[in-house]
Amino acid sequence: MSKYIHKSHNVSVLIYHFVCPAKYRRVILNKEVDETLKGICLEISKRYEINFLEIGTDRDHVHFLIQSIPKYSVAEKKLLDIKKE
Repeated sequence: MSKYIHKSHNVSVLIYHFVCPAKYRRVILNKEVDETLKGICLEISKRYEINFLEIGTDRDHVHFLIQSIPKYSVAEKKLLDIKKE
């Protein structure tokens, strides 16, 4: 599943699970949107030290299982700001 991330002074396993529902839980996610979303996530993981372990879509919501380094904090909304780019 996930690997340990080794840096110069630490070793970490930091995994986030995000669930992003569509507005008003409308049915908007189809196969085309799913493929586009996965492509965007791959581009994000190339730019930042973020690994998308799993991306799952249903008709009205998306699940992300993300592994990151402690540099990016959800409390400071760094990961959520990256999502908006």
